[in-house]
Amino acid sequence: MIFSSIAIVGSGALGSYYGARLALAGNDVRFLMRGELATVRERGLTLREKDGTRHLGNVAAFATTGEIGLVDLVFITLKTTANAELARLLPPLLRPTTLVVTLQNGLGNEEHIASIVGADRVLGGLCFIAVTRSTPGELTGFHTPGSLTLGEFNRPPVARTRAVAALLKSAGVNCTAVESLLEARWRKLIWNIPFNGLAVVHNRTTDQVCADPQLSAEARVLMREVQQAAAAFGFAIPDEFLREQYDVTPPMGPYQPSSLVDFRAGREVELDAIWGEPLRRARAAGVATPHLEKLFADLSRVLAR
Repeated sequence: MIFSSIAIVGSGALGSYYGARLALAGNDVRFLMRGELATVRERGLTLREKDGTRHLGNVAAFATTGEIGLVDLVFITLKTTANAELARLLPPLLRPTTLVVTLQNGLGNEEHIASIVGADRVLGGLCFIAVTRSTPGELTGFHTPGSLTLGEFNRPPVARTRAVAALLKSAGVNCTAVESLLEARWRKLIWNIPFNGLAVVHNRTTDQVCADPQLSAEARVLMREVQQAAAAFGFAIPDEFLREQYDVTPPMGPYQPSSLVDFRAGREVELDAIWGEPLRRARAAGVATPHLEKLFADLSRVLAR
């Protein structure tokens, strides 16, 4: 399967990073941008990573999806707080065979996108990466290229899944197709729920969370609760995975998870997708998650200020 044109819907740190990687690999990549549109058109995108600095000039950046036009592949990297806009943003991009891949956090995103474009088009990806936008048009990688787990919505991988994975691999992204996208989403929540949540509630970077004995212990307990909730849906996540997810965090240094970046910038945080929906599903499955309950309550209080 050949993807001759690619759209990045949501060109923040994550979308700009993956889009730049794909463009630097020779692909036709078109970015939907807002606040940084003029800057990126003028200066391009710069990736600063441990193995060196890369620059993408002449970025195909657009203000609307109508200007982008029809493409073969769409990556959605908008925050889930903007999902109400997708009903307007996606249709101008869609050919009959266009695939739509959401790289968003949390649970429930594929269902929403399927209601707009049809379930047969939808794939999802989980990004295990630490990248931030340091200045307009400049991205700093703390844990890049990281890895990306790709799956089909409500079905096992097929030839097109492997084709998208191969496309990402050709751009230097460690990508693996998995049998169950939903299981992969629960695995991603093992890290996202504690570290994004505790970072916001206590206004601390991940290294500060790990260095505080009380917060470090709380992170591990939250990981365990997510593991138990996933098990109720038939997804057995081994203890070793929890240890790996914790152990990879301190070496990131003073990393600000995306929720902390949004919180400090006064932007809306993805409260429902990352904490609310998993909590509702745990309750529906009869799984007790008192620490997640408290974290959700604390986040709701802090974000309401």
